[in-house]
Amino acid sequence: MARARPLRTRPPVPLRRRLDPELTACAHTAVIDLLREIGYDALTVEAVAARANCSKTSLYRRFSGKQEPVTEALRHLSPFDVDTVDTGSLAGDLHALIDGRGEDGLREDAALIRGLVSALHTDPEISSALRQPGPGRLDALIARAVDRGELADRHAASYHLPCLLLSAVLTRSLVDDVPVAGAYMHHFIDVVILRALSAVDGRHWYPSTNIAPGTGDGSGRAHSLGAELTAPQAGENHP
Repeated sequence: MARARPLRTRPPVPLRRRLDPELTACAHTAVIDLLREIGYDALTVEAVAARANCSKTSLYRRFSGKQEPVTEALRHLSPFDVDTVDTGSLAGDLHALIDGRGEDGLREDAALIRGLVSALHTDPEISSALRQPGPGRLDALIARAVDRGELADRHAASYHLPCLLLSAVLTRSLVDDVPVAGAYMHHFIDVVILRALSAVDGRHWYPSTNIAPGTGDGSGRAHSLGAELTAPQAGENHP
């Protein structure tokens, strides 16, 4: 009786092998995506390997645990492309930053922060990494506004600019139960940030560019006015 020939099976498709820079970049992307989806607490090296389509061994050769790829990925993240934004006015720059993020980008930013909440309170390395790429670089917008003469000096409210933008992104869904959107952020810039930056000694005024919110084409964005706004009168309500 003839021997049965063993069935031939296809060898498993090998996981892609990459050079170290490519592996690192794919790991960074996988980490950020997973942080948005499942959060830091549920994140594992195995999950990163599966998402990046590489072996767990390869990741452990590059990283000692999950904290390291998370901190690296955060340091390489640049949510606000400040270097390429220079519209000629502070208001224009702030609005351009929001346009640059887009609706999806704003919601991804909010999801990322939510996914990192627990780690931000317990891990100084992760907290420091998150602060490095985006919020601190907003100082460049203020410096340019000072150089252009829009702000007479480094305005006290400008120190709160990162917190103001971040709080608007994060709290929109918490307070109003709707996702953050570009229209909301543009309105927030006009009626909160620009007014805070223009308030001096109780007077609401707009420096040399005479920027005032909600005027012009009805879009809700800031446009130029030819005159300084007057100080609020006693008993007068202002939003």
